[in-house]
Amino acid sequence: MKNLVSKNNFPIFSGRYKKMVYLDSAATSQKPQVVIKAETDWYTKYNANIHRGAYKLAEEATELFETTRQRVASFIGAKNYKSIVFTKGTTEGINLVVSAFARHNLKSGDTILLTEMEHHANIVPWQLLAQEIGLKIKYWPVTITGELDMANLDELLTGVKFLSLVHISNVLGTVNPVEKIITQVKKKNVFVLVDAAQSVGHLPVNVSKIKPDFLVFSSHKMLGPTGLGVLYVNPELFADMRPYQAGGEMIAEVGFEFTTFKKMPWLLEAGTQPLAQVYALGATIDYINTLGLKNIYLHSKSLTAYAYEELSKINGLKIYGPNANKRLGLISFSIGKLHAHDLATLLDRQNIFIRAGHHCAMPLHTKLKVAATARISFGVYNTKADIDSVVSALKSILKTWN
Repeated sequence: MKNLVSKNNFPIFSGRYKKMVYLDSAATSQKPQVVIKAETDWYTKYNANIHRGAYKLAEEATELFETTRQRVASFIGAKNYKSIVFTKGTTEGINLVVSAFARHNLKSGDTILLTEMEHHANIVPWQLLAQEIGLKIKYWPVTITGELDMANLDELLTGVKFLSLVHISNVLGTVNPVEKIITQVKKKNVFVLVDAAQSVGHLPVNVSKIKPDFLVFSSHKMLGPTGLGVLYVNPELFADMRPYQAGGEMIAEVGFEFTTFKKMPWLLEAGTQPLAQVYALGATIDYINTLGLKNIYLHSKSLTAYAYEELSKINGLKIYGPNANKRLGLISFSIGKLHAHDLATLLDRQNIFIRAGHHCAMPLHTKLKVAATARISFGVYNTKADIDSVVSALKSILKTWN
């Protein structure tokens, strides 16, 4: 297997953790030097607040910020750059849709459809809204193989006004067929949000093809800076959006007794934005495009298949979710009665860093009848040797544990 990129491009691998095997990219990815440099460059070359100053530096900062918005739109296939709203991350993006759209366009008695494989960030905001305005929530079942049960979708959609679902499960690795799903649910006039935190930047995502009403993702899971996310809004719904937060930047005019607001996307971007991080996201997109999204996808697919095969050979190890052909980027598993946290601690002693716990998906773990799982996940910097290291360490731990 040819390495996609040298770890030398990522400063963290040459520092005090030079010998680490990092297998927690689903939680957050490491950052290439070009992204780190871009964030530094903002503060050393371009730092000024945007949209407000009439001086050259502020005008240049504004242009760079809005140019990045256009680049993000192009990156996900959005035809209108005004569809791109900058947020703090996927979590805020979902909360924004709940507050700025669903609260004003759904009514008591309406039904929200979620899936059993959702992250807490795509469950709890809907629960709070349901309690507030009297909505109903039902859950799309996950099959024994870790996939959405497509057999009775039409029946499941009865009474549903809004569907919010994950593109790639952060526990199961399942790649949900969102384009097919959206085509079917749109026949029922259902609004759709896609949580693309584990997919954007890892495989080609084109909103003009998928046609969601909303799509959310985080910069930090796709090699970019933390504290930044993106919400895509279907232009047909611009008029239905309401202010999410109020303050500077999102206003057109304010009087003592009235306020008028800017149009989308600035309507939803109150206050000073994470300017350096947005600029660095532009550099992130350049880096990803240089590697090629197809190459990134094939690399992740290859690592996932190899890890699945090697882990399957370990006696007593149980993998959760579908086979390698239907998943991408991560594998969650358990080993006998060895708790996932203990396993992660034992691996940490060998400089192998994995995730352990319920991965912010407690309902799914309840469904799986397991308190916690261990999870390995892959980035562009991972190699077959990293997989070999964790497999060897697991076998060694099992010998000692048994």
